[in-house]
Amino acid sequence: MNNSNCMVAQSGGPTCAINASLAGVVSGIKNSSVYEKCYGAVNGILGILNEQYTDLTDTITDDAALCRLMTTPAMYLGSCRHRLADYKDDDSSYVFIFNQFAKLGIRAFFYIGGNDSMDTVDKLSDYARKINSDIRIIGIPKTVDNDLYMTDHTPGFGSAAKYIATSLLEIAHDTFIYAVKSVTIVEIMGRDAGWLTAASALARNDYNAAPHFIYLPETAFCKEQFLHDVKEKLKTVDNVIVAVSEGIRDENQEYITASSAAVDQFGHKQLSGAGKALEILVKQELGVKVRSVEINVLQRCAAHMLSKTDIDESFSLGKHAVSLAEEGVTASMVMLERVSDSPYAVTYSHADIRSIANQAKMIPAEWIHEDGNDVTAELTDYLRPLILGEVTISYKDGIPAYMPFLHRD
Repeated sequence: MNNSNCMVAQSGGPTCAINASLAGVVSGIKNSSVYEKCYGAVNGILGILNEQYTDLTDTITDDAALCRLMTTPAMYLGSCRHRLADYKDDDSSYVFIFNQFAKLGIRAFFYIGGNDSMDTVDKLSDYARKINSDIRIIGIPKTVDNDLYMTDHTPGFGSAAKYIATSLLEIAHDTFIYAVKSVTIVEIMGRDAGWLTAASALARNDYNAAPHFIYLPETAFCKEQFLHDVKEKLKTVDNVIVAVSEGIRDENQEYITASSAAVDQFGHKQLSGAGKALEILVKQELGVKVRSVEINVLQRCAAHMLSKTDIDESFSLGKHAVSLAEEGVTASMVMLERVSDSPYAVTYSHADIRSIANQAKMIPAEWIHEDGNDVTAELTDYLRPLILGEVTISYKDGIPAYMPFLHRD
C-alpha cells in the first residue's frame, strides 16, 4: 500500500462553499507528486471512528465532476458535531484514529469546518506532538458566521451574505408597495457574532434605505430603545424593515430567547424566536401591522446565489492546504489575508491552530453605529467585495443539478 495518502473530512453546519474547498483538496492531491490517494471520511471525524471512507480520487474523476462538486451546497461527505474528549482524560479515540491513519497510509489529514472543527484539529495536532507523529494535520476554514479568528473572512460567508442582502432587497420590494404603516422584522443567523446580519446593509442602494435598523449580538439590546427607534421611523416612512441577529441579548447578556432555548453538546444555546418575540412586542406596544421573517437555514445552502469570490477563494484554500502539507506544515489552519480593498485582493497563508481554536471573531466596536442600531460604512466596505461575481450552475428540469448525496452503507 502507498504510504503517502491523504484524508479529508467535513464538519459542522453546511455552507455553499465547503464543497469548493473539498474540490480544492481533491484537485491538489490529483496534481501532487507527494500524495497518491485522497480518502474522504464520511460524517466528519465519526467517519474515522466508524471506519467509513470513500476514495475521492476514484469518485471525482474529471473536471466536470470537480466543477459540479464546487457548486453543490452543504457537505458531500456528510457532517457531524462530535466533540473529541481531551486525550489526557481518555485517549482511546486518538489511538484508534491514528491506527486508522497508519492502516490507510495517511500522511496528511485535512478537516474542513468552523470553530468546533478547529478544536478537533487542535486536539489531533496536540496528540500527534505527544506521540511524535509526522502526519500533517491542517484545518480548512468554513462557516457562514464569519467568526473564525485571524483569517480575514471565512469561506461560505460571502455566499450567505449575498443571499441575505438579496433577500432583504426582495423583502423591501414586497413590502413597499403598500401605503400602510407596517413593520417587518427579519431574523438572521448569528449566535454571538453579527456578521451575517450586518450583511443585510448591502441591500441598500440608490432607491432603497432598508433595512432601516440593524441589531447585532455585539451590542446590548434594549427593548425600549428598539420601540423608540421604530416608532420614530414610522413618522417618516410607511414601512419599516428591521434586521436582527438570532443572538441579540440584553444588558445582562441574556439572550432574548434564552429561557426556551436548548443547548447542544458544545454548550451553545440553540436559538430561534427573537424575531417573533419582537413581532409580538411591536404589535402590543405600537399597534401597527407587523410580521417577522425567520430566514433560518435558507441562508446556508442557497447555491443559486453563489458569490464567485467565495467559491474561487474556497477552492484555492483547499489547494493551498495540500501545498502546505507537502511543505511539511502541520498543526495549522489555512487562511486569507486581505491586501487591498480596491482593487480587492487577498493572499493565502496559514497560522498555528493553537492561536485560532476556541477563539471567536466579533465585529469591531468601531464598525457598529454608536446608537447600536446600524453599521458603519467601514463595515460595508469590508463586506462588499465578498459577495461579488456570479457562478454558473447547471440545471435539469428547471432545478439546479447538484452533486447527488454520497451513498452511505
